[in-house]
Amino acid sequence: MPIDAAKALAAEPRLGDIAWDHKDIQLYHLGLGAGIPAADPDELRYTLESRLHVLPSFATVAGARMAMLGGLAAPGIDVDLAAVLHGGHSIELHRPIPVEGRARSSSKVAAVYDKGKAAVIVLRSEVADTDGPLWTSDAQIFVRGEGGFGGDRGPSARSETPEREPDRVEERFIREEQALLYRLSGDWNPLHADPEFARTAGFDRPILHGLCSYGMTLKAVVDTLLGGDVSLVRAYRTRFAGIVFPGETLRIRMWREPGRIRAEVGAVERDGAPVLADTVVEHA
Repeated sequence: MPIDAAKALAAEPRLGDIAWDHKDIQLYHLGLGAGIPAADPDELRYTLESRLHVLPSFATVAGARMAMLGGLAAPGIDVDLAAVLHGGHSIELHRPIPVEGRARSSSKVAAVYDKGKAAVIVLRSEVADTDGPLWTSDAQIFVRGEGGFGGDRGPSARSETPEREPDRVEERFIREEQALLYRLSGDWNPLHADPEFARTAGFDRPILHGLCSYGMTLKAVVDTLLGGDVSLVRAYRTRFAGIVFPGETLRIRMWREPGRIRAEVGAVERDGAPVLADTVVEHA
């Protein structure tokens, strides 16, 4: 059944209450590989409740999971989940995320783009607490075989790599059990844990969550070029360009620009095969 873009865009937002505390924050950070070395004061900001700050990409597990699940069940959206890929993700921070919180999430289909052989559905989650807006999170969902309905093609997120050496290069090893730990933050897709399921999807073993690579990259940027200050992050976006496996290493190349940091991420063990592209961290 084709996507009915007008019906999807006109649908009422889905509302839900969400809550989190320091245990959710710590679990998410550990799923990104935080805590090595365990006694490092810089790492204790991610793991010890008395020193805890919140990496802004926590928004992807606190709120955006609701947007993705609810959005794909919205009126006018009837797609084969086997044809669905998470194409990209962006978050805009309205203020720092507190260590403990209760908030209301409003989720809806914000855009539907016609890419010809595929459609891109933008699922938006806006989250606010009693003090006002906290964050806006957009998941760009790529649906193969659902294009050609005559809609707007939409903007291009592609950007050129700076023609100079990066200002910083970091490597982050992905532990063998990291996907198993990360999935405890809410993404239970067996693709990231079950070898048999992964083989049916065309992979010889489970792959890492794209949003885990997303969080690992933001942590590397914050810890190096932003001096460890999570409150400086204003927005963060990326395009998922390829897969990475537990046991491999992310190579994160970063370039400073006015008000933002560009990054590209590849898999070291596969000759820099792309993992994240068109990645930008906007900062104060």
